[in-house]
Amino acid sequence: MSDTDLKPVDATPPPGETPADEVSAERLTSAPQEAEAPVGIGLLGWARWTWRQLTSMRVALILLFMLSLAAIPGSLIPQTSENPFKVQTFQAAHKSITPLYIKLQLFNVYSSVWFSAIYILLFVSLAGCIIPRTWQFVGVLRAKPPVAPANLTRMPVYAAWHTDADPETAVRAAERLLRKRRFRAHLANGAVGAEKGYLREVGNLLFHLSLFALLAGFAWASLASGTGSKLVVEGGGYTNTMTQMDNFTGSAFYGPEDLDPFGFNLDHFTATYQTTGDQIGEARDFTAHIQYWQGADPTKLKTGEIQVNKPLEIDGSKVFLIAHGYAPVVTVRDGSGKVVYHDKVPFLPQDTNLTSTGVIKVGDYGQKDGKKVQLGFSGFFLPTAPANFDANTGPRSLYPGPAAPTMVLTAYEGDLGTDSGQPQNIYQLDLSHLTQLQQDGQPAKVKMVPGQGWELPDGYGSITFDGYQQWANFNISHRPGNSVALTGAVLAVLGLIGSLLVQRRRIWVRAVATPDGRTLVELAGLARSESAKIAEELAELAVDLQDDAPALDDDTPAAEAAAEAADEAADRAAAEAADDPGAPEDPSADDSPGTPAEATPAAPESKE
Repeated sequence: MSDTDLKPVDATPPPGETPADEVSAERLTSAPQEAEAPVGIGLLGWARWTWRQLTSMRVALILLFMLSLAAIPGSLIPQTSENPFKVQTFQAAHKSITPLYIKLQLFNVYSSVWFSAIYILLFVSLAGCIIPRTWQFVGVLRAKPPVAPANLTRMPVYAAWHTDADPETAVRAAERLLRKRRFRAHLANGAVGAEKGYLREVGNLLFHLSLFALLAGFAWASLASGTGSKLVVEGGGYTNTMTQMDNFTGSAFYGPEDLDPFGFNLDHFTATYQTTGDQIGEARDFTAHIQYWQGADPTKLKTGEIQVNKPLEIDGSKVFLIAHGYAPVVTVRDGSGKVVYHDKVPFLPQDTNLTSTGVIKVGDYGQKDGKKVQLGFSGFFLPTAPANFDANTGPRSLYPGPAAPTMVLTAYEGDLGTDSGQPQNIYQLDLSHLTQLQQDGQPAKVKMVPGQGWELPDGYGSITFDGYQQWANFNISHRPGNSVALTGAVLAVLGLIGSLLVQRRRIWVRAVATPDGRTLVELAGLARSESAKIAEELAELAVDLQDDAPALDDDTPAAEAAAEAADEAADRAAAEAADDPGAPEDPSADDSPGTPAEATPAAPESKE
């Protein structure tokens, strides 16, 4: 060995060139290379630059962050597609801000233009990354593992010993052992190059493809889904047609003509609440007991139950239970005693104790004093009413169960506006043409319990509180992309686990004859990230090689040398992680003649 062979290698690259260590480290990824600035001149150059920016990691993370932020209003503000009753209540309580929310589409966040624009851009960004990344990964799989560098001592993990075995026997044994450990091994120029850990990149690709599938499922659901709602009182029924729904929201490829043919009857509804302890009044169980049919024949009934988070699936639709309340049964008679109104009137809950508000509209009251009259009643239904109401809070229920059901009403007469042809909210009274009835010089009000009646002032007849029934509000949803989105979410988690746990690593074994007639066996290892795993594998390989290329007695035992190398590598990894975490070194490619073509080095912007 000449003196020139012992001179230290100058690792400093010429000006303007990338250090060899960084180039080799980047070769362990198949991420596509990206430019830092616009390419070309004019419109085409800017188009290329825009595309590369859109498919960059930075923009993808920004879009993902924006999508997360855009979903926040959908969880804070009631959505029409989920619960139109809550939307109506919110709009009635926030009349000043409601017009702005409507313009911003905040009551339909997930179908809004701005939300769709974000996830479509993210969709395109992922597609632009996955296609070239997959193509390059296929190229990496088809390529042979890199040949051994000229100077293995520069590797992070290194071990060597002398043996009497001939070089070919040693490298053949090393190739066999590496293949047994499921390394991709290639013998060339008297050395074995082996590589393992491709599942890391498979995990990366699976993660990106799963995100793509997740967005595709969401897009499919947005384009081919529909949802509607229906409030059904006990004893009532529902047929899945547009005329039966309280509201309906379709999509581009799903309209009223695409509704699945089925229906159901609500036999009865049961609600269970905590009766003792600190959580008294907390809901324990809501169950709607129904009989349903599929197709056009309502006589072929099946028995079923619908609970919270346990929908009934019929054909391609799901029926969810989303709300529950009470419907007082009232009878209104005119001054002659004739029944002019008898019905179950749903009242809407306002708090957790089901303090409910509602209105009763008697549009067919008839004539009084030669003039057409309509009556209106507004008030509260209290499942468990206190003995006396608080003057500041007004009527409030103490418990959601019907322990002491009470109805409080205020009466009006005049024009309800129902004959004008304009749509009205059935849960509100238009007081613009109504006059509140007076009794003893005070507004006419009454508190009634089931079975009690009230004689209206000025000869307007009477109203009787006959009892109450329960109602349930159902959401009928058709969303074909949910299974795709769920599968994508599960696979994304699996891919992320694989990309985090699997390490990409390389091992080289060289055996050369020395002038003294012996054979020098060298082992070296390199991992994508600094860790002790590559050192442990190298130590195990060195021990296994002793059967075919045993170390000479006057040389350092291989196991001891490998163990020392493992300890040194672990210490070095810990020190480098403390000084500069996330910056691995790869000194393998500075002088590796004949290294086959590998993946293009990754740019900082790539989706690695």
